[in-house]
Amino acid sequence: MPDVRPGTPLRTPPRPSWPRAGGGAGGPARRLRRAPRPGPPEGRPRAVAVPGFGHPLLAPLEWAELTRPGLPLDWAVLGASGPAGGPGIRPDPFLGTAAARLRVCGRRVLGLLGLESGARPYRELVAEAHRYVSWYRVDGFLLDACPGGPEELDRTAALARTLTVLRPGARLVLGHHTGADGRHPHAGYARIPGVRQLVTFRGSWAQYRCYRAPEWTRRYPAARFCHLVHGVPEPALPQVLRTAGREGAGSVFVTDRTGGTVRTGGVRPGRAGTDPWAALPGYWDRFVSCVGTGVSE
Repeated sequence: MPDVRPGTPLRTPPRPSWPRAGGGAGGPARRLRRAPRPGPPEGRPRAVAVPGFGHPLLAPLEWAELTRPGLPLDWAVLGASGPAGGPGIRPDPFLGTAAARLRVCGRRVLGLLGLESGARPYRELVAEAHRYVSWYRVDGFLLDACPGGPEELDRTAALARTLTVLRPGARLVLGHHTGADGRHPHAGYARIPGVRQLVTFRGSWAQYRCYRAPEWTRRYPAARFCHLVHGVPEPALPQVLRTAGREGAGSVFVTDRTGGTVRTGGVRPGRAGTDPWAALPGYWDRFVSCVGTGVSE
């Protein structure tokens, strides 16, 4: 029996230290949380993607803006001179000059290849890509109207392999047009070697308000996805950028132009058309400042 003297306080033996959930012995407990999507901390897109301004001869202001110092430009599609939207049948000096100016500024220039949901012949697409590389030294390609179903996955991957051989290090962007109607590309398209980004939404502001990105996109950083939204009034611009951040888009293009009208504010006077991406939005300065810095409104 231990010798306990009067007035000596009794010592309570220490409690055993059990490991806590998520920590070591006696360490701080951790809460199990769903991993956030990799991306900008403010939850806003970080770059501008330009799906194709008008021909440089008709839209000199637009192309000059792409050389602005500090512009957070991810990529710009080279304006097309051919009737089908490709590189044309002969070199265009205006396109060549526009591409060269962007390269000097360190900006990415992509050639436009219209896949027509998989209907274009393989040889035709490769021939157009070769002309883009030879004439304009593009940095990669936007594969527009790219199919999104699993049945076309192998054909798209084969084309991507050819393009990366034709232009080593090419930046390939898949332009899916299905997000606006609630359909999403198969997850396998994001795993195609050489594909850097997917345009998972391209449509109007009315459609974008109902858009929800597929769950599989959360496994990738926001830089892998791009959204293109037209018909956005200026008061709705902050909401569009918040939606893009929430739905995981790292690059965006937002415009107040619509598919049925072309503004005539001195840029392309008297011209009617249906391309909402052909000219600058009326709030271009505000748009690019918000995208580049995550400015809160």
